[in-house]
Amino acid sequence: MRSMGLHGKRRKSKYKSYKGEVGKIAPNVISRNFETSKPFEKLATDVTEFAVCDDKVYLSPVIDLHNNEVISYSISTSPNFEQTREMLKRLFDKLPKDARPILHSDQGWQYQMKEFQRQLKIHNVTQSMSRKGNCLDNSVMENFFGRLKVEMFYGEKFETVDEFVHCLKEYIHYWNNERISLTQTE
Repeated sequence: MRSMGLHGKRRKSKYKSYKGEVGKIAPNVISRNFETSKPFEKLATDVTEFAVCDDKVYLSPVIDLHNNEVISYSISTSPNFEQTREMLKRLFDKLPKDARPILHSDQGWQYQMKEFQRQLKIHNVTQSMSRKGNCLDNSVMENFFGRLKVEMFYGEKFETVDEFVHCLKEYIHYWNNERISLTQTE
């Protein structure tokens, strides 16, 4: 291959959000204990990337581990802190006044920012972070992203980014209101 100038195909590099030192920001409070006894007790978040029409679209949702409902999300064509800020604002608007949830994430750069941590503290939210490179620590989010991509993204053709965003919003509504899923009940 070398003498003929041939090269094997390579995967495109994926979006990687980790920047920083391992374990310096927040402990793994949840430690894979995803069970809850009530809503707004344990929440999880992450960011996923979609390649749509030669562009990138990023989804940043928050899921309540009590019933797997997407309680907040933001969609952006750039994985910036404004997207995270929007997701947090929508989350805080929905939090009951007496809620003191744990918000679990991976160690992405946005979750390491002082402003992110400050906002959580102001709203009485405890930060929990996965260990670096351990997807099982945030498996609830990985499972959601996997289901979403299998059920509404893979094999689909979208004419525009706007069309995709519309379908993504419809899917989240479907996930929360129509899709049959096993949830915890008391």
